Formats: sequence, structure tokens, C-alpha cells
Amino acid sequence: MISVKHLRRSFGPIVAVDDISFEVAKGEVLGFLGPNGAGKSTAMKMLVGFLSPDGGSATICGHDVVSDPVAVKRCIGYLAENAPAYPEMTVGSFLDFVCDARQIKGQNRKSALDRVVPVCSIESVYHQTIGTLSKGYRRRVGLAQALIHDPEVLVLDEPTDGLDPNQKHEVHDLICRMGKDKCIIISTHILDEVEVVCNRSIIIARGKILVDSTPQALKEKYKCSLDEVFRKITTTKKSA
Repeated sequence: MISVKHLRRSFGPIVAVDDISFEVAKGEVLGFLGPNGAGKSTAMKMLVGFLSPDGGSATICGHDVVSDPVAVKRCIGYLAENAPAYPEMTVGSFLDFVCDARQIKGQNRKSALDRVVPVCSIESVYHQTIGTLSKGYRRRVGLAQALIHDPEVLVLDEPTDGLDPNQKHEVHDLICRMGKDKCIIISTHILDEVEVVCNRSIIIARGKILVDSTPQALKEKYKCSLDEVFRKITTTKKSA
């Protein structure tokens, strides 16, 4: 469902994403890991059409992210690291706006809202303005807009940022359920989260992919926790 070939992006003299290639299939939940500044968010923004690559290519559900961006956006749900939302809107009016943009109408709209509102546990704030919400609730609203059209592919940048432990558990359960029949990429700094929800992990640093494996295989190979694996890989490669 996702195919990335030799993708590259620079900002002036800084190479943020440096010739990366990977594929993600239906039923895979990929943890996209790396230190701050590794190129994770830049790569994800290219996949969803917010940034254009300098080189290489990427396709989502067979659609090229550069030549067919509208078709790409139809089949993906994207939760950005700092998900933008209109603070003066209520949660309900914002989700209605997203439905308008996605051309979800009539009974389909009602069904979509009936599905995502309880799934994201935002019933209690549905009529509240977004600007008055806690960070955790704003994150859940961002997740709701990513899910509202029931996309085949999900790209989630720090999906549990700002959530309390109970809320994180709920989101983990949701991702595990969706991961059975969707293609999901998750960027996170929480290594425990990767072990819970991801069946594959890529570690990226300085714009390059260092490792593409499963969390369990990495722990068995290095004979330590995933946190320690992450430190060993990123610091060893850096010193080399």
C-alpha cells in the first residue's frame, strides 16, 4: 500500500531525508523511529503531500504523491505532530468541516460521526470549543479527523502525545484493531508503545534508514530492551 523508493529532501545545505526506500503492506503497523531531527516528520510529510521530495518517488495505494496528490489524500488519514485545528470551532463543527472537505454527506456523515466520536472518546467535549480543550482532548480530536473517512492508510505522528495512561491504552487498542486490515505508520519516541502496537520498526537517523526489522527480532539480536537497542544503533552509527 505504501512504496517509497530513494526518497530525498533537503533544506538548503541540510539533507533531512537521504535516499530512503521501504514498503508497507496492508496489515502492517510500522513504527518509524529516530532521534529528534532524524528526518521522520519530513519523510511523513512527503508521503502525505505536505512537502515535495527533491528526488525519488513514493506511492500510496498505487497513486504517486507528486503527480496524483488528491487521490493520495483520499485514501490516507494523517495526524500531524502538531495537528492544526480552528480554536474557535466546536469539536462538532470542526468534524462537520472535515466531512465537508472529504465530501462525506447525508447518512454517510452520520455514520462516520457515530463511529469516530465514541472511538476517540470525545462525546463529552463534542459541543466545546477546541481552544478550551486540554492537549489530550485536542489530540483525540486530531485522531478523529484522521479516521473519519475510514482510510485504508494511516500516517500518525506521535498519536499519543499528551494523553494520560488510560487514554494511551485506549489508542493502543484502537491501533491494534485497525492494524489488522489497514496499513499504518506511526512515528513515536515511546519505545514501549512500539512493542505494544507495531509488528515492524524502522530506525532512521540523519536522514538514513539504519534498521528495518521487528521489535522482537531487534531485542533478540541485541539481547536488551528496545530502548537500549535504539540507543546502541543510533549512537554507534553516529560515532562511526
